[in-house]
Amino acid sequence: MTETLPQLPAVPPLPMIELGPQAFAAVHALHGAVEEAAAAAGLEPPLLELVRLRCSQLNGCVYCVDLHTTAARKAGERDERLAQLVVWRESELFTPRERAALALAEAVTRLTDRAEGVRARRAASAVLSEPEAAFVAWAAAVVNTYNRIAVTSRPVAAGTP
Repeated sequence: MTETLPQLPAVPPLPMIELGPQAFAAVHALHGAVEEAAAAAGLEPPLLELVRLRCSQLNGCVYCVDLHTTAARKAGERDERLAQLVVWRESELFTPRERAALALAEAVTRLTDRAEGVRARRAASAVLSEPEAAFVAWAAAVVNTYNRIAVTSRPVAAGTP
């Protein structure tokens, strides 16, 4: 005999943006400042979109994955590379510069593995200038913030533990 568990009610979204518009405006302003500084440091918009998309994939933010996939396409990114981004380490479609940026972005996103962070910084220093590496890390930090806002603000389906 199988016991049926009671259905949990859906949990409404946590309206972070509506309840904290000044905080959200500050995150948006930070994004703009990082965009400007990243461009001045020589980082290409398609590379930054790959970084943002990869962080969003890792964080499971469907809204941001969609947003940055669209933005990457507008920046000239090919569908084949976008499809292989989830397996970029195994793909031959990414340059050493892109690989270094993606590894650094993943290390910023997954803070629990300090050794990964050290390896990523070493790899980045071989192909990215210090300002470029810094603004890849900044771009990852900002998109991680946006991911957390979007994931926390969406409704949680009934039955989700």
